[in-house]
Amino acid sequence: MSTPSTPVTDEGQRELAKETGRSAGKIGISLLVAIALGYVLTLLVGRWLDPADNKVFLSFWGILMGLGSALSPLEQELSRQSAVGALEGRKPGRPALRALTVGAVIVAVIAGLTVVVPVLNERLYSGHTELGIIVFCGALSFACQFAARGLLVGAQKIAQYSWLVFAEAAVRVLVLAGVFVAGLTGIVSFAIAAAVGSFAWLLFVRPISSLIDPHLDGEAWRPVASRIVLLMAGAGLTASVITGYPALVSLLAPAGDDAQVGVLFATLQVSRVPLLLLSPLQALAVPTVVRLSGTAEGMHRLRRLLALGTLGTLVVGVAGALVGLLIGPWLVQLLFGAKYASAQGWWVAGMVWGAVLLTAMQLMTAVLVARTQANKVLVTWAVVAVSTALVLLLLPGDTILRAVVGLAVGPTVGLVVAAAFVLRRPGNVQGTPGV
Repeated sequence: MSTPSTPVTDEGQRELAKETGRSAGKIGISLLVAIALGYVLTLLVGRWLDPADNKVFLSFWGILMGLGSALSPLEQELSRQSAVGALEGRKPGRPALRALTVGAVIVAVIAGLTVVVPVLNERLYSGHTELGIIVFCGALSFACQFAARGLLVGAQKIAQYSWLVFAEAAVRVLVLAGVFVAGLTGIVSFAIAAAVGSFAWLLFVRPISSLIDPHLDGEAWRPVASRIVLLMAGAGLTASVITGYPALVSLLAPAGDDAQVGVLFATLQVSRVPLLLLSPLQALAVPTVVRLSGTAEGMHRLRRLLALGTLGTLVVGVAGALVGLLIGPWLVQLLFGAKYASAQGWWVAGMVWGAVLLTAMQLMTAVLVARTQANKVLVTWAVVAVSTALVLLLLPGDTILRAVVGLAVGPTVGLVVAAAFVLRRPGNVQGTPGV
């Protein structure tokens, strides 16, 4: 009786795998295009502004995009609710709105503090209060945007999801072009152009609104809020050393030469190229780990791949640092212009080393996600963030030295912790959460 159904089941599994691969490909392409357009924006702004003003803009950009990155768990949570609802023949309901509310409140409080607390305003925005207001508005809209993305991907609206990801970055560049044409160039105008991208979800209100039923009750406030807070804490720690690093430097490191720090932040943009391919690789890492963990032979192969990957990361990191040392300053000047000629090779070397290790760490934490070991993901990024923050606060020397060393030391310590976690023999990957 069961034999005739087996080919159908296998065929269905193969078709599902193909569809998943096609979806991941579409999402990966849209993410890469969006990242590339983000680089276009920062490059154009950097070439127009002098290094001191660019330092302020990149600090603003860091806090805005850092808050956006911290909201990424909201997308994951709503995609989960949407997918579960689809299996049960219903739409996500009030728990989705509760998750959105919690995420929005968290980023609104953080963004609001940067406006009303004088020391934060001065360090992050050099006294440009209007930048804090723009961050506040952009962060609130980002909450809606990530919720929209979660609903779309959870409902398998992959094409619309990809267009929303693309629209976010494209709108920024289009508005920036309008700013240049209108001759309204300046930090505030550029900041508005950067923040407008977080309102791209408004272009998709109609299809998004059909994916949720606000009258359908479900999970209460407390479990939803606790889950979102925990996930956002981990994402916030990650963002502090990736998208939000300029803001972290501005906040914790002592005041230095604004022009030189601006050159440093431009150098940071160049050194982050190894992170460009990260998102698609992460999407592939989780299912690969789950698949290999199904057999003893697969587990052996996985552990070998992880060990070789860790060793390979160190080799690539050293090679990248050497390349950065030799051609980094030339590349910074080529991309940003002669105003950034003071970039130093050792800056690029340290930052490329950190970027390569951060790339490996993101892939390793994807392994921990596949093993349902979210607590270890949180510990790993906490170690990176705290190590980096301590260097920025305590290392003798100027802002430049602290920023470069912090970005080299934090990921190095974090890689050791991540490698220790992933190379240990895990428990049941597909069953109960790991310890």
